[in-house]
Formats: sequence, C-alpha cells, structure tokens
Amino acid sequence: MKLYYSPGACSLSPHIALKEAGLPFDLVRVDLKAKKLEDGSDYTQINPKGQVPALGLDSGDLLTEGAVIVQMIADSAPQKNLAPAAGSTERYKLQEWLNFVASELHKNFSPLFQPILSDDTKAFFKDRLMGKFKYIDQALKGRDYVMGNHFTVPDAYLFTMLAWADRTGLDISGLPNLVAYKARVAARPKVQEALTAEGLLKAS
Repeated sequence: MKLYYSPGACSLSPHIALKEAGLPFDLVRVDLKAKKLEDGSDYTQINPKGQVPALGLDSGDLLTEGAVIVQMIADSAPQKNLAPAAGSTERYKLQEWLNFVASELHKNFSPLFQPILSDDTKAFFKDRLMGKFKYIDQALKGRDYVMGNHFTVPDAYLFTMLAWADRTGLDISGLPNLVAYKARVAARPKVQEALTAEGLLKAS
C-alpha cells in the first residue's frame, strides 16, 4: 500500500492507523500547493481531488476520504481491534464519531488555515470549535478513548484535530478530560512513530 500524505495534514490520521495496525506501507509525500509528488509528477493524475489522504491499494485501486480509509485499515488488521465488527451497533457508534470529527471539527478548522480571512471570521470558527471540543470533553469523562478504554481509529482522527488546535492557537487547557486524552494518545509508541516519520517529532 501507499499512503499519500502531507506532514501534519489530515493524512496523519490514517498514518497513525497504519502504524497501529502494523500493516506494511510506503509513504509518498505530496506538495499540496503545487499538487506535485517529490519526483515532480502531477499528483492529480493519481488523485483527481488533489487532496490527502489517499491510499493506493495493492490491487491498484485508490481509496480517498480519511474516515473511509481508516475503517479499511482497521478491517485489514482485525486482530488489532481498531474498529468493532462491521454491522454491529458499536461499529455504527464508531462511524458516528468519525463523521462528527469530519464534519464538526475538520471542516470548521479549514477556514483557520486561510490567510485571506479576517481575524473576526476566524474567531467565529474558533468559537464553534470550542463548543464541539466542550462536548467531546464531557463525552470523554471516565474514558481513556472515545469508544471506551481501547484505542480505535476515531482516536487517530481526533488526535490530528487536537494537533491542529495547537497550530491555530485554540486553547483547550480548560478542558481537562481532553487535555489528558491528548497526552494519552501522544504517548502511544505508534503515534510517536508516525509523528517522527512526518518530521513533526524529533527522533529520540
């Protein structure tokens, strides 16, 4: 498999999932502004959406959209228990979390990376995000991870959004459950491997 990624982008989520799953894969870096690979080739010839993540499968197929990719990764390594069984109530709860992170966090973060937007506009989106993070903080009460006491693929996605909170100056220090959760996920060895591989964490 090949994971097309950009350092610190939302592709960090499937990168963590692949590491946690223990699946073999190659990392292919994408320049998102130029839509080019490191060899200078046109990324849109591989993924017409021009976005990351994209996962090239051994079959030759290409899978896009992070919330879908991480479920495929989890299903490819069932022994790792990164997602409940397909069709189960718990699997639908996992999909609920993935959809929430994608629609309520990911999409509300996007404007904060746009330099042309005013500070007032960005403040509006930060307020929206804080409301969502407050909900998650309460949901994490008494839990180690979003699905309970076991790491699953939505945790990789939520952790990526928490990294974006740091990058955009969103202060979550008043949300103790979320702060503890972020530290717990960051301490996982496979998460540290993914961060190091993307140049986001210095190798020890």
